[in-house]
Amino acid sequence: MEERKLTKANIDKVRHIEGFPIGKDEDIIALSRPPYYTACPNPFIEEFIRENGTPYEEATDDYHREPFAADVSEGKNDPIYMAHSYHTKVPYKAIMRYVFHYTKPGDIVFDGFCGTGMTGVASQMCGSGDVDLLQLADTQTEIGSRNAILADLSPAAGFIASHYNLAYSAQEFSDIALGALRETEKRCAWMFETQHRDTSGKPILGIDGQPIIGRINYSVLSDVFVCPSCSHEIVFWDAAVDSEQGKVKDKFCCSTCGAVLSKRDCERAKVTYYDDLLHESVTVSKQVPVLINYSVGSKRYEKRPDDFDINLENKILNTPIPAWAPSDELPVGYNTEQPKRSHGITHVHQFYTRRNLISLSVFYEQVKDTSAAILIQSVAMVNTKMYRYRWAGGFAGAGGGPLAGTLYIPSIIKDISILKSLG
Repeated sequence: MEERKLTKANIDKVRHIEGFPIGKDEDIIALSRPPYYTACPNPFIEEFIRENGTPYEEATDDYHREPFAADVSEGKNDPIYMAHSYHTKVPYKAIMRYVFHYTKPGDIVFDGFCGTGMTGVASQMCGSGDVDLLQLADTQTEIGSRNAILADLSPAAGFIASHYNLAYSAQEFSDIALGALRETEKRCAWMFETQHRDTSGKPILGIDGQPIIGRINYSVLSDVFVCPSCSHEIVFWDAAVDSEQGKVKDKFCCSTCGAVLSKRDCERAKVTYYDDLLHESVTVSKQVPVLINYSVGSKRYEKRPDDFDINLENKILNTPIPAWAPSDELPVGYNTEQPKRSHGITHVHQFYTRRNLISLSVFYEQVKDTSAAILIQSVAMVNTKMYRYRWAGGFAGAGGGPLAGTLYIPSIIKDISILKSLG
């Protein structure tokens, strides 16, 4: 099918369908690339099926396939698979085995719960010409691409699936992505710098006599609570974390009065600031940096934040957001109430630290309306305050990740550098 223009008249034809998105028609049109992808029920599907499908004739239909009975095992290290993380994701090479077996070249394959669109990738790859992939076919007569229809109730899934399956030049994608990363590095790298220090806290100097500058991989942020006995602030990391054992204590002591407490006994400390995206003052739960993991060359180091880091943080907080950033209010719902109650997060941008929000804004400015826009979706889902700092296998900071199925904000956050994620 050739390119189309999505109009309000097209949208009106599918507006009655359950699951139609809540949003402005202009935004739906802006997000869509018709007829291949629309950010609403696709009004062009009927035309697509007429053009590519085969009418079912019971009297003449001779379709027959034996059940597929072979073991299927595929790894998850393929570059296409790893381009975007998503729960329930299946390697497309595994899906190809079934597509080859049950369909013929040119058939329509429908996946109504498509996730990131790996069924669509598999359908296209059946005709890729890749010798290794074609070995997955039972016979040579099955080789050839199929036409996939993908759908999902999740707007994020539909967006990701479309970028995985729309026709883009790999070279164009690479050029745009690398160019955007270079520009983001140029404008934002200063926010991820820290001074290299020895175990006593003194700056380590380079051959030029100046402090060596390291590159931040991630920072650890901690909630701050108020002791109900003496009203002094308690940094949760300092009071409850046993770094040697890799454990977080259920009970901890106030360093001022010695009271034995749990998080349930305490209220969170609050901080009020002017939100320049909302143009109003907001009050949120207080979180402070307690650890910085950084690299100098190929070696990693850790340190407590020092005066250099605190001054840099203040500079970042006073740096304007240079381009568009999402500031939508969270809708009313069961999961959306959790970050509101615990941390005062009421809008989308508040899920990000200032340095990551600025960096995302700069990167989005470079890739919007291009094939590389999918990279924004990938990092924006990971580099939030929902990312938990964890211990795994004796290694601090290993594992972690957001708690699945919720918008839970942990008391100890692993704030991963957007530049590191993009790089």
